[in-house]
Amino acid sequence: LRNGQLWQAGTERATPTEAAEASGWQLLDDLTGGGWPRGAVTELMSGNTHGLTLVLPALARLSTQARWLAWIAPPHIPYAPALAANGVDMQRVLLVQQVDERESLWSAEQALQSGLCAAVLLWPRQLEIAQLRRLQLAAERGRCMGFLFRSLGDARQSSPAALRLKVSPSPLGLDVEVLKRRGGWGGAQC
Repeated sequence: LRNGQLWQAGTERATPTEAAEASGWQLLDDLTGGGWPRGAVTELMSGNTHGLTLVLPALARLSTQARWLAWIAPPHIPYAPALAANGVDMQRVLLVQQVDERESLWSAEQALQSGLCAAVLLWPRQLEIAQLRRLQLAAERGRCMGFLFRSLGDARQSSPAALRLKVSPSPLGLDVEVLKRRGGWGGAQC
């Protein structure tokens, strides 16, 4: 330990990486190694759509670029006045709806790998490992950030996603637990 030749798990904080987009929440950025991983899939596990609150600051920044923000089969139609009030340029939002589960996965994969989207948001009902892997590879090819909003029960399933967060409401806002992240250990909470 004294010579620095032994590393102890859980004793160091996440180090920011250049392949991350700031989340807009400093504490979350500290826990995740700089924010949302670029060219990768992030899973937000929640009993509701609480994770969307965490993503809004990044979506607002990304909407100033020339790339799209694709919303694939959201459970509710996005409320444009609320998104605009949070700084999201609605002219950069692409909404895909009225598709079944298979079509939504195909749409998400195409949007992720197209290179035309800065972020793709998807609310899948159930995913198999192979489907998650395809989405992760598509995000890498398109250098796009994928956000999958999943149920809390899906946290038990293994995943190739670069970042997995468990999001739950608390009296002061949201509790966030890092289940998995690249380059570090999960288990950190804010």
